[in-house]
Amino acid sequence: MRGWWQDLTDLVLPADCAGCGRPRVALCAGCRAALCGAAPRRVRPDPEPRGLPVVHAAAVYGEAVRAVLLAHKERGALPLAGALGEALAGAVRSALRAGVADGAVAAGEVDGAVAGVLDAAVDGADPVAGPGQAPGGPVLLVPVPSARRSVRARGHDPVRRIALAAAGELRRAGMPVSVLSVLRQRRAVADQAGLNSRQRQVNLSGALEVAAGAGALLRDAGRIVVVDDLMTTGASLAEAARALGCVCGVHGVGDRAGGAGDTRARGIGGTGRTGRRAQVTAERQGGNRPSWDGRDHVGEATGKRGPASGMPCLNIIRAAVVATSATSFEINRN
Repeated sequence: MRGWWQDLTDLVLPADCAGCGRPRVALCAGCRAALCGAAPRRVRPDPEPRGLPVVHAAAVYGEAVRAVLLAHKERGALPLAGALGEALAGAVRSALRAGVADGAVAAGEVDGAVAGVLDAAVDGADPVAGPGQAPGGPVLLVPVPSARRSVRARGHDPVRRIALAAAGELRRAGMPVSVLSVLRQRRAVADQAGLNSRQRQVNLSGALEVAAGAGALLRDAGRIVVVDDLMTTGASLAEAARALGCVCGVHGVGDRAGGAGDTRARGIGGTGRTGRRAQVTAERQGGNRPSWDGRDHVGEATGKRGPASGMPCLNIIRAAVVATSATSFEINRN
């Protein structure tokens, strides 16, 4: 575990560049450009796991970017969180601006009022939101959790630290955003190193759950973005989206999401008792503790049905990562 003196040393003594080894600079201009200089884009692993939300990444995982991520994660180079957070913030912006909701609108899964909000999101603009703000209301960044033993061994939670840095970057640009670390590992999982895509999916299937009492916070969010430092096969992001969807009736909208059915027919995401009963059923099927006890507490508090926040009852899970493989970028060139 890192001691306080190691953190202090990192701050006051010159260090070599974490990306290329250039002396007397923690991160040189060239390595920062490799991390943050390119426009973030949508990425997809091949094969793509079922339930994977649409993912945007800031950089290709290789050479300098790989070295910087490993230095932060494994060697505790905590000052690098700022640059990594800047890169993740770019990927989050890209994910929020992308047209990930047009499939739901085209399928007639939302009414005209909500469709207008989603159309604005597709265009990257919202007549209500101010400069830098995300269309559709406040944003929640939900980090993919690390195993407790890994956090203890490293002395910090790298993904959460990067997410907090990204949230700070986005707030400075005027976006209402918070980090909500509500995902937990409900069972032990094997080390992912050396596992192929299918093995990773099996290893992580049903492994995550949402902390009790977090459902209301998730449902009040205008947007939910699952964040991670690295996407390898997408299994971790797909499992995180599944766990979140079981609690709050949100859908990861992707090419093979398996969750793009008619939300009104199933009651998921609705504001009435039918919708909340379906939500509780989904929570129990996903192994999470139900967050609604059958009574209309929202109506008692606000005098009206529906979420107290007044936000549209449609949350779409997106995902953003700092880096992924070059092949995951290439799959979207056609």
